[in-house]
Amino acid sequence: MSAVRTASAPTATPVRPTPRTGARVADSDRRFYAFAVDRLIAWGVDLAVALVAQHFLIARGHVLAGVLVVVATVLVVGGVLAVLLGITGSTPGKAFCGLRVIDPRTGRPIGAGPALLRTAVVAAATVPFGFGLAALAWTALADPERLARGWHDRLVSSLVVDVRPLPAVEEPDESAPRSVVNLTAMRLVPARRTPSAPDPARLPARAPSREHRARPATDAGETGRTTVRDPGLAAAGSGGAAASSPAAPPAWGLVFDTGERVRVETVVLIGRRPEPREGEQGARLVGLPSTDMSVSKTHAQVALAPDGTLVVTDRGSTNGSVLRRGGVARRLTAGRPATLLDGDVVNVGDRTMTVVRVG
Repeated sequence: MSAVRTASAPTATPVRPTPRTGARVADSDRRFYAFAVDRLIAWGVDLAVALVAQHFLIARGHVLAGVLVVVATVLVVGGVLAVLLGITGSTPGKAFCGLRVIDPRTGRPIGAGPALLRTAVVAAATVPFGFGLAALAWTALADPERLARGWHDRLVSSLVVDVRPLPAVEEPDESAPRSVVNLTAMRLVPARRTPSAPDPARLPARAPSREHRARPATDAGETGRTTVRDPGLAAAGSGGAAASSPAAPPAWGLVFDTGERVRVETVVLIGRRPEPREGEQGARLVGLPSTDMSVSKTHAQVALAPDGTLVVTDRGSTNGSVLRRGGVARRLTAGRPATLLDGDVVNVGDRTMTVVRVG
């Protein structure tokens, strides 16, 4: 019991939470939307009751009764939302945005008592023109444990998680060879075969139409000159200079479902508001609007490998990235590059991009 009280006290050293549900930590944008929805519902009810009290009580001289009715309505509405949060872990706004408030040590709702205290702190922070809410939001963004827990969350040991279902992903067979080996083999194009010359002994003899004199050869190359119609065979017959020259690396492009097309010539950063890291000042920034805020600020990057291969890397996004190839989906591991092929589709939150080979 002493350990629990110490963790719950606001002045004590917080205990690092250990979520048992495996849920994702909710991002700040989605939390703000859930808060706004709850406030609109609560203030809508409060305003409706205030108008009724004004018409039937305050306007008829019962000022004190009208004020008491309004105050009681504010307290009841706030208390109902708090109890609902403590028992179910959700409110109308959080349910709409796919969020839930849990105790990170048990994975269960925090209970009615802690939820009432948490709601009271948030309500008190709303009073001074919203400056208190800004302070609470700052404490969540500055959480050293990177769990987005504000001071009000630490006070009651709560954690806001994202409970939206992840897209179904078929895991690749680990026993099979890794895709990078197969892709390397696919890039080895077999040499074009030169058709063998016919046997002169089997050709039918043709009588010359008229007698003619053979023209003397002007050089050694002209005596064995042969007319070649295939340009590839012509290059091979001329000494193989064109065949032996290294092929130009392929050019790649990205087509997004927003209609934007990007040619990959440098590092391409993709996200809601992508920002380059140190040393990435020359990167191409592609901003993607997200209706459900599932695209992170800097979600993923696409770049060219030294051998010309196109690779994609998830930048530790909140909702992850999914590579789809030939009807098979594979979730990308954050920070680990994955090779891309022509026609591959990558899901970046609620957005998609298609890989195309240019030229």
